[in-house]
Amino acid sequence: MDPSAALGGDALPQGATTGTSLTIGVAVTVPEPFGSAIQDARAGLGDPLARAIPTHVTLLPPTEIPVARLPEVRGHLAAVAAAHRPFRMLLHGSGTFRPVSPVVFVRVEAGAQECRELEASIRSGPLARELAFPYHPHVTVAHALPEAALDAAFAEARAFHAAFAVPGFTLSWFGEDAVWRPWRSYAFANTQL
Repeated sequence: MDPSAALGGDALPQGATTGTSLTIGVAVTVPEPFGSAIQDARAGLGDPLARAIPTHVTLLPPTEIPVARLPEVRGHLAAVAAAHRPFRMLLHGSGTFRPVSPVVFVRVEAGAQECRELEASIRSGPLARELAFPYHPHVTVAHALPEAALDAAFAEARAFHAAFAVPGFTLSWFGEDAVWRPWRSYAFANTQL
């Protein structure tokens, strides 16, 4: 059976899957020019994932789902979007999960509570799952690099500052080439901040 047949004619993107499951993620996309600035900083530190992952704040980490459940998942995400409002996000300063995890990030100074509420709503129903770590909204700037590179990322991210409106969230898929690609955007129903 063609996996896209389960979508009611809504074909999967080319290269999304060759089987009956698909790895998805949901995130707030960091807009331009801030997204590219963080990708450039990651690339400058030698992070091999710099161009493979659009700059984002995770709402649902990589999650494998059966292709046949995609209509249910998309309906769930539409309902979540309809129940939430746009909000302002402020990214500022650096943080790290070291020594627990080799990650350096930019802190979410404003919008963190809204992200927590969204994450809880998204990670329910057909997307209910356990997490390896408690949810902490952030924007990764370095991951699994040598300690000196993580230190440099932490120092560089201290001065990072970005403020923008968040009108919704994005469903992305993980390709066979190990690249994350945005697939669908979900706008919040109430468009006023």
